[in-house]
Amino acid sequence: MKRCCNCVLPETFPGIEINDEGVCNFCKDYKGEQHLQGQKEKFRHKFRLLVDEYRGKSGYDALMCYSGGKDSTYTLSLLKEKYDLNILTMTLDNGFLAERALENIQRVTDKLGYDHILFRPSFNLLQKIFVTCSRKNIFSTATLTRASTICTSCITIVKFSALRIAVEKAIPMSIFGWSPGQIPISSSIMKNNAKMTKVMQQALYKPLHNLVGDKINPFFLEDEHFSGDYQFPYNVSPLAFFDYDEEIILQEIAKLGWEAPTDIDANSTNCLINSFANILHKRQHGFHPYVFELAKMVREGYMERSKALEKLTEPENQKTVEYVKTKLNMD
Repeated sequence: MKRCCNCVLPETFPGIEINDEGVCNFCKDYKGEQHLQGQKEKFRHKFRLLVDEYRGKSGYDALMCYSGGKDSTYTLSLLKEKYDLNILTMTLDNGFLAERALENIQRVTDKLGYDHILFRPSFNLLQKIFVTCSRKNIFSTATLTRASTICTSCITIVKFSALRIAVEKAIPMSIFGWSPGQIPISSSIMKNNAKMTKVMQQALYKPLHNLVGDKINPFFLEDEHFSGDYQFPYNVSPLAFFDYDEEIILQEIAKLGWEAPTDIDANSTNCLINSFANILHKRQHGFHPYVFELAKMVREGYMERSKALEKLTEPENQKTVEYVKTKLNMD
């Protein structure tokens, strides 16, 4: 398979154009290290102003979507060390969190002194969603470039459940542990508003509601939340504007007692269903669901190209894949 010689995007990726020198259009459009560093400084300053404005104004300064993976763990550690924010952490247990990931979550939240919500939806509900998503894409085709359909369904429930909690508890910031490859820096601090959120929610709510009906409603905002009585939080992804080095991250979170699960794939540090979802995505769409993230990490200097290729080509854990298939009752 032909790939961009600069990043790792393959010729099968939607919208890609590779020129005669072997460089893709995404790399050609990259504005360079100097521009990126300037943007980082700008958003670090913006975040500091938000912290100064909202610290202590509510019961919690922020709500953190905490997956138990390395990046969200490092984000929590970073916020504790640099800002000492009072954070409510929330984890969605999708039925496939690795046992060690659950241990990491309890160990880290206890160590940092954060309150924590473990949110476990009915597995029968999640099973129906995951099985359907394994067979067809129920969301817009644009979502396919960033994540598998299974992961998109899970992330959707996480994001809107967290948003509902933040809105109802008047928490001013929702924090995410996205890597620099998962979110553009221009979107790393965004103020939610009722009108924009309602449109975004509908695009993701409708396919899930068509699938499981009103049972999906508790994970989304209701009409009353879009009235003027509720304030919407900022979405913040700190790793987009702070330094990011995977080796340093692993060293730092080890001090909190975090240990890497051994039954996951090369692109996850918490979730067992990821391997299964990756295999299906590659088979159905012809490219790895993590390739856009990893290509951006290479392009912006966070990862060596050889390391990204290693993550893309390492075989999935077949024992874990079989476990997922059995739990989902799939052939």
